[in-house]
Amino acid sequence: MKYSLLLLFTLFSLVVLSQSTPPIVIQTKNTSLVFTIGKNHRVYQSYLGARLANTAYDHISGGQEAYMTAGMENLFEPAIRLVHADGNPSLELTYATHTTNQKDNVTTTRIVLKDSVYPVEVTLQYTAYFNEDVITASATIQHHEKKPVRLTHYASTLLHFSADNYWLTQFHGEWAREAQMVEEKLTNGIKNIESKLGTRADYYQTPAFFLSLNNPATETSGELIAGTLAWTGNFQFTFEVDQRNQLRVRPGINPYASDYTLKPGELFTTPDFIFTYSSQGKGEASRNLHRWARNYAVLDGNGPRLTLLNNWEATYFNFNEDKLTDLFDGAKQLGVDMFLLDDGWFGNAFPRDNDKAGLGDWQENKTKLPHGIGHLVSEADRKGIKFGIWLEPEMVNPKSELYQKHPDWILRLPNRAENLSRNQLVLDLTNPVVQNFVFGIVDSLLTKNPGIAYIKWDCNRPMSNTYSPYLKENQSHLFIEYTRSFYKVLDRIRAKYPHLPIMLCSGGGGRTDFGALKYFTEFWPSDNTDGLERVFIQWGYSYFFPANTIAAHITSMGKGQSLKFRTDVAMSAKLGYDIRVNEMTLQELQFSQEAVKNYKQLSDVIWFGDLFRLISPYEENRSVLMYVNDKKSKAVLFNYNLTTRRKDLFTRVPLQGLDPKKNYRFHETNLFPGTKANNPDNDKVFTGEYLMTIGLNLAPGRALALTSNIFEITEE
Repeated sequence: MKYSLLLLFTLFSLVVLSQSTPPIVIQTKNTSLVFTIGKNHRVYQSYLGARLANTAYDHISGGQEAYMTAGMENLFEPAIRLVHADGNPSLELTYATHTTNQKDNVTTTRIVLKDSVYPVEVTLQYTAYFNEDVITASATIQHHEKKPVRLTHYASTLLHFSADNYWLTQFHGEWAREAQMVEEKLTNGIKNIESKLGTRADYYQTPAFFLSLNNPATETSGELIAGTLAWTGNFQFTFEVDQRNQLRVRPGINPYASDYTLKPGELFTTPDFIFTYSSQGKGEASRNLHRWARNYAVLDGNGPRLTLLNNWEATYFNFNEDKLTDLFDGAKQLGVDMFLLDDGWFGNAFPRDNDKAGLGDWQENKTKLPHGIGHLVSEADRKGIKFGIWLEPEMVNPKSELYQKHPDWILRLPNRAENLSRNQLVLDLTNPVVQNFVFGIVDSLLTKNPGIAYIKWDCNRPMSNTYSPYLKENQSHLFIEYTRSFYKVLDRIRAKYPHLPIMLCSGGGGRTDFGALKYFTEFWPSDNTDGLERVFIQWGYSYFFPANTIAAHITSMGKGQSLKFRTDVAMSAKLGYDIRVNEMTLQELQFSQEAVKNYKQLSDVIWFGDLFRLISPYEENRSVLMYVNDKKSKAVLFNYNLTTRRKDLFTRVPLQGLDPKKNYRFHETNLFPGTKANNPDNDKVFTGEYLMTIGLNLAPGRALALTSNIFEITEE
């Protein structure tokens, strides 16, 4: 019988386990990853799957090499390729030692590998988060040759699988169409999911995937891993199926144009590859990642979030002090926590009246804001709301004082015409002077205006025609050093302002990764706020990111969509508004005020509860999802009827995540003024067993397109 994900490669392996070295076991509550040492002293991955009794690992043998090298007998894609100072491109890594350190819920194992001929050392790091069932993997490379060596490949890890079939789920798209889900069967050969875009690396591909073994996994069944990379730059996931139908997964930094010259004694550490194993489908994998993210990966992941009103749709670039302070009244009327001032508030020599000028000149525009940002902060405080502000500190317009004064601070090719995107260029963040400048933008703004409560950090273009005046002969370091430099700036900001909420934005979802989210409280998934489109976009991101990180704003986008539908969609994530409050009808304003109150009352369940995706919009003309708190005493269910082609009765929907022995009241909330719940089960009490076995009809009668419901399910 074949063991799908259990990875016992005894049929094809020529390795014989050394009886003197016990297996290296990395395990969580429900998962084990096991390495064995062969008589040739190489390290082999022998098992990855459901946790077994400890005595079972003593009998595991065989496997595939844990961190395959180039230049020796390996014929497939290597985890590492290194060219020595003498020009020799080979590397053989054998076991030296390993250590394991445990602190509460977290156990870190380090396996040290060395080359027997050259003074090269690679340490494989695995951190197991026991209760969350998540493992992170990375590698640290070091050498002590007399001269630098050249790294051309440097994966974070290498995982091996053996199954009859492999099914890959990836997430792709473009601006305003992010995180679109597609699933395909892997066949022999190589498939890459990758980015070469530098700053806005996730523009086309999201650095996350599901890999299902044997059969496509569903939400509730199937064996799989979910994986993502903690890196805010170029990434690459390589999936290679060989002639024996074995699969290798190689995640890490994209080595494209990024050969790295490693000096003697210098450490090169790859970003963490984050993965979770599930034998019960994609839903369990998502919940594992959500718990891990809130506990370990997202800034203040278990803390509260602010609701806000953004001015962008109300004013675009056309505003002044009076117009903004009038908008504060709209925020106060809605009952949100904060007003966010978006793009257009800066620049004097080159006023920021459109996206063609001013970027880089971070002083208040004297015409629009004669009394400065401080006046706006004070006015917001006087009206009982907080104040936040938009920045794009990594970028510059050619029409700016910064561009004129510091042309050497800009990434651009010499002897070539500039290539603009959104009328702007990227600053050379690898330059420490530019890092100081970017940090200074934030620090000066917050020092002068300590009442600022929130920053929206944008990044609206990828890199192109890329060349660093600072790096000079080390241009192949640029993509890596830019990302490292971005983190250096954020480290400085967080050292001084550790808990200031900051949104990670990049023209929508151009940056969506856990490498950045340790510095940010949330991210902006898309500039597309059409409610129907957001059902799909937020669905895609929900597989890997918890609801309190996914910023969802109610706007006027969405042809033929009611305010209620757009609001109900936004409430399933982190609610905000970007709308003209003064153009609302009295009923719309009343509804929105109640919606904000409802959201604040339900947000603990939405932000910190377990997510169960019940009906996929990819499979039906509706979408149903629910959040359940950890005590299983309260749940919030969202039902969206989409572009239905048949106006017929929808079938019953069995719920998930409840306690079968408890009784629950089913109650519709967030109703529009003057309407009543039309569900015959409204306010009835059911057992958890009934709700999860028989389920409920969430849209009785004729199901109308672009309508929605929110239900509270509360223990009696």
